[in-house]
Amino acid sequence: MITFLKSIYLKPRLFYLLTGISILFLISYWWQPLFGVVWILITALTVFVLLDVSMLFSNSLLEGKRILPEKFSNSDDNEVAVALINKYTFKVNIAIIDELPVQFQKRDFLKEITISAKEKTTFNYQVRPVERGEYTFGNLNCYVSSVIGLVQKRYTFNSEQMVKVYPSFIQMRKHDFLAIDQRLSQTGLKKIRRIGHTMEFEQIKEYVVGDDVRTINWKATAKQAHLMVNQFQDEKMQPIYSIIDISRNMKMPFNGLKLVDYAINSTLAFSNIALKKNDKIGLLSFSNKIGSFLPAQSKKMYLNTILETLYNVDSKFLDADFGRLQTMVKRKIPHRSLLMLYTNFEHISALKRQLPYLLAIAKKHVLVVVFFENTEVSKLSNKKAENISEIVDQTIAQQFEFDKKLMIRELQQRGIQTIYTTPENLTISTINKYLEIKSRGLL
Repeated sequence: MITFLKSIYLKPRLFYLLTGISILFLISYWWQPLFGVVWILITALTVFVLLDVSMLFSNSLLEGKRILPEKFSNSDDNEVAVALINKYTFKVNIAIIDELPVQFQKRDFLKEITISAKEKTTFNYQVRPVERGEYTFGNLNCYVSSVIGLVQKRYTFNSEQMVKVYPSFIQMRKHDFLAIDQRLSQTGLKKIRRIGHTMEFEQIKEYVVGDDVRTINWKATAKQAHLMVNQFQDEKMQPIYSIIDISRNMKMPFNGLKLVDYAINSTLAFSNIALKKNDKIGLLSFSNKIGSFLPAQSKKMYLNTILETLYNVDSKFLDADFGRLQTMVKRKIPHRSLLMLYTNFEHISALKRQLPYLLAIAKKHVLVVVFFENTEVSKLSNKKAENISEIVDQTIAQQFEFDKKLMIRELQQRGIQTIYTTPENLTISTINKYLEIKSRGLL
């Protein structure tokens, strides 16, 4: 009985009718003939309510389920499907309230649909997580009403479903084509002029117009009686490491996503490209101490290990110890490697404190330091100032931007590669830099 009562919900239409009948009762105090009509209306309303209840509660005639993917992709739109089957012999109206995970902070989810008799339907909605971790969905509540529309019956499905949010594998797949495209002519990618070529021999082929005459193989030419040239390819199996600063500098949010999550998403996509280019990929995270470390490997399944490790990486409210990082790199990365260092310096003095450690790392490795452009500061810097207060704010913003340019120039003068980009363009900028270094044979 208690379960029966808990599943009954009265619709607003019933309250509107009761309000109207109450007003008629009040009027019948002065107009006596109306009193009998009101009782007829009450009887009719009672009959319709009982009829509505009997129609809805004759059997459990609605089936439904929430269909979740195996995992969500962080910072991307992920689809959630809801499938419903109406086994009633009449058309029903359904109000669906899905209890979304607390991380979304959304308490106004409502979807209203109509399903004909003996039919099924499926609808999708999208959610965009901005944090990695476990997301728990609550009940899928379906409130069913008939054409009478005076009461509702609640059905509850899929209690406590959990899905994990991983680094953006959707973004990784989006840039997957870069691993096989050698022309780099797509929108958003810069064309890179090759400086010389690497010395990894691929094959001897017949000369065609446009080939470098310096690569002519004279012995093969003499044997074949026509020009033959040596063909070279990019060197493979080179160690590539993504180094992620997880200190408090990387907790700064942009568009709801922390800098460390932008770096993690970029690392996953970049590692996928490097792996498909037959290079070795590795990972290192640090703050005041060393976090995760994965030595560089070229196994195809190694990307899953990278993904699982990145899932558990998080920034901390502590300062980064670059001295400890330099010691770790010296001990654990003995061979010359490409190191993509994701960090963020907001002032030139902060960079100068860590510059000796960066120079020590760059002596043996190709070091690329990734800087984040503060888009809010850039907007403020370019905004037209209309009073003294805005002029002061704009001057400070321009000073911040100038400091960023000084830091980039300081590093480049010391032979350290840099990337200065907005968080949204981080992935494509990182891949561009990797392809540029490979093309120029700097590694």
